[in-house]
Amino acid sequence: MAYHQGNTGSGIAREREPPSELYGNLFSKEPIQQWKNSVRYSSYPEKNFHIPAQLTGRSEIPPEDGVGGPRRGNVMTSELYKKMVHEAMAAQRADVEKIRERRGQPFVIDDAKAYLDAVRLMKPIEGQSKAVFSLHVESVKAHFEALGKLAKTVRPEDDPFVEHYQTPVVLEILYDQDPSFKKSVDAFVEAIGRSEALVGKESARRYAGFYGPTCVVDFALIPGSTSNVVNQILQKTDIPVSHKQAILASKSWGMNTSYGIGEVFAHEVEKGATLADAVRAEIRMLQSVYAEPVETQARLMDDAGMTSFDCRKYMADYRKKMEPAVKAAVDDGVHYGNIATIPAYCVGDIAHHISQSTFNMCKDDVIMAVIGAATDVMDRNLNAAVPKFKNEYDVLSAATGASACAAEYILELDGFNAIMVVDLLTKRWHNYVQLYPRRGAAAELHNCDFMDMIYRGWKYLDRARRRQDGQAGMLRPRVGSIEIDLSPIHENEVLMNPQRYAYPACAITVRASAMLRLADYPCLLTSEPVTATLMTNIIALHKEVVAAPARICKDCASAALMDFRHGYCQWKEAV
Repeated sequence: MAYHQGNTGSGIAREREPPSELYGNLFSKEPIQQWKNSVRYSSYPEKNFHIPAQLTGRSEIPPEDGVGGPRRGNVMTSELYKKMVHEAMAAQRADVEKIRERRGQPFVIDDAKAYLDAVRLMKPIEGQSKAVFSLHVESVKAHFEALGKLAKTVRPEDDPFVEHYQTPVVLEILYDQDPSFKKSVDAFVEAIGRSEALVGKESARRYAGFYGPTCVVDFALIPGSTSNVVNQILQKTDIPVSHKQAILASKSWGMNTSYGIGEVFAHEVEKGATLADAVRAEIRMLQSVYAEPVETQARLMDDAGMTSFDCRKYMADYRKKMEPAVKAAVDDGVHYGNIATIPAYCVGDIAHHISQSTFNMCKDDVIMAVIGAATDVMDRNLNAAVPKFKNEYDVLSAATGASACAAEYILELDGFNAIMVVDLLTKRWHNYVQLYPRRGAAAELHNCDFMDMIYRGWKYLDRARRRQDGQAGMLRPRVGSIEIDLSPIHENEVLMNPQRYAYPACAITVRASAMLRLADYPCLLTSEPVTATLMTNIIALHKEVVAAPARICKDCASAALMDFRHGYCQWKEAV
């Protein structure tokens, strides 16, 4: 995904994990009382569900006797986990192998058919909602077909936006389907207009770099993110809680337009507007994102100079193709927040991950090798761990944890670690603010994804080094109860021969320099196609409960190691 994360590779899997056997089942339909004694949980006001504390407050003391959440009979079997792993790695492999084949060559839309073919094979099993899977599969098909009608290729400058056209369309379908939801959105738009002080403060803080490096469209509720501000406004808006959750979700894993808070404010100030006028312009922009999302996205693309295809024709065609799937999801009782997010987070592989910019970046053999080795680490460890998974969240945690270990390990092969890199990128960011006051609101967000990933990996590797002490052998980090095998990195000929890619006698920064290139684009390390596929599988088991944004402290690396911004987060206050 272009403007996240996450999620990036982000989201639920970024918590500081207790042993995986302690994970509660986050969205069980079974009564909470059945597992109240075995899982410490935290309740939140205005919610109709409870979140296990070990998935939210990582400072909570893990339960002594917790052994996972409640099961759902024969659904919670190794067959589900095998299916999840197979579907996730098929999506990742489709991307990586096509990039390996086509790197350095011109990109055409048909190159992305490999990913479409992988997605077509995704199927629900017993206990999973068919309507949820349709939102994912039909969106990828609609995206590929609509894009293919309008363009043969997509310029690198335009490819970050390809996953921002879906949520606006889906929202407008929901507006038409449910007048009560549209009424709630109208009330929220009015509430934005009454939030001048809040919007002004948050826009000014982003403009000035107050929060340090942050993700403006993060999939959690971190300081400086659009979700954080939207949540604060929703707390004071008198509408149904489920509608609040849907509105919030639509600007997190759902990407309702390409806009990130504070951008209009910054540009107006730089053009000479007063601060008061800049705030008013910012409010008008935020209101339009929800009042008329499709037209707002089209105007944003006009302003950005997006020329690869006619986005208005794309969104009109996408709507025709997606309306049946959206209506079916509404009829099936899927939470509107899930309906708004699923169709967007799964399409970015077509013309963004499999794209000209990726083909250009991966001309570098070492960058390609890093992506390939991280993929191999994920694949080997996920398949080996299937018998150890105790719930569906373990699969997601193991996937993103394995890639985090791989990324940090590759850095450490050259004598770097996450603490050094987070220090470097955070200090650089404060200089960048001064150099580029007109910078895009999303400039540093992938740096944040990268820092969060390697910091998580560092924590696993640091504990593994302490356990290993002076004993010989390969490092064996653990993600929960799952031991991670890093041998695919040592089996990678490119990564094990850096002397072939620099002055041979001094090739001590080859791998780390490739990692720094990936700091601007870690989507296949975190990994987004894997996360998207696994999230759809998880949501399909809990369709009535909104999955986004991640209601956790995601342990932001810059906040944990450098800056003091924890007190401005909203994860506990999420609507």
